[in-house]
Amino acid sequence: MAEKAIFFDLDGTLLTLDTEAFLHRYMKRLGEYTAHIVDPELLVKSVWQATKQMMKDDGADRTNEEIFREHFLAACGLEQEAIWPLFDVFYVEEFPLLKEDIEPHPYALKVVEEAKKQGYRLVVATNPVFPGIAIQERMKWAGLSENDFEHVTIFETSRYCKPNPKYFIEICEQIDIKPEDAIMIGNDMQQDMIASEVGLKTFLVEDYKIDRGVPQHRVDGHGTLKELYEQLVARRGIFS
Repeated sequence: MAEKAIFFDLDGTLLTLDTEAFLHRYMKRLGEYTAHIVDPELLVKSVWQATKQMMKDDGADRTNEEIFREHFLAACGLEQEAIWPLFDVFYVEEFPLLKEDIEPHPYALKVVEEAKKQGYRLVVATNPVFPGIAIQERMKWAGLSENDFEHVTIFETSRYCKPNPKYFIEICEQIDIKPEDAIMIGNDMQQDMIASEVGLKTFLVEDYKIDRGVPQHRVDGHGTLKELYEQLVARRGIFS
C-alpha cells in the first residue's frame, strides 16, 4: 500500500479557538508591547496590510517572512533592527499568555495518535502567517507534540499561504508524497477544502466551521472531530 499522509489545520480544527477573538487579543497585546516604538494603531494596520500582501503573493522565490517583512516595514516606516528584535522577545514572553481560556480539544490528541498508529504521515498545515515559535506554542495549547509531525508549515520557510492551491502542492513536494495520497483536514471551507482542487481528499471539521459562502469546494467527508475520530478508528469513508 502506498504511504498516505494527513494534513491537519490547527485553529478551529485541532485547537479549540475562536480565530477572530484570538486575533483581536493578539493584535491588542502586540500593539501595547511595541507602543514605545510605533503607534499601536499604525502597527495593527501595517500588520494587516503586510499579511494581506503575503497571502496574495504567488511567487516561489521568497518566503512568507521575507514578503511580510518588506511590506510591514514599508507600511510603518521602521528599520528592521528597530522592531524585529522586539517581535522576537514578544513571541517568547508575551505570546504564551494569549492562551488564556483555550483548552485542548478532547479529541485532538486521540485523532493524532490514531492516525499515527495507522501509519499515516502527519503534517500541521496551519496557515503559515506566524513565526515558527508562535505555531509551536499554539500546538502546545492543543496538547500536541511537535515530534508527532513530520512537517509543520511556518512563515520562515513556507512560500505560499492558504487558500493558494500551491500551498498544498508545496507541502506534498516537501514530504515527497502525491496529492492523491494525502488528506486535508480543516474547518474552513474556503482555505482548507480548496486542497481538493489539486487532488487531495478533504474532511471538513464542523466544530468551528467557517464558510464564507463562495467559493465552494469538494468535501469528501465532514463531521465533528469526534465523528472524524470514529471514522478513522473504523477506517470508514475517506479513511477506508
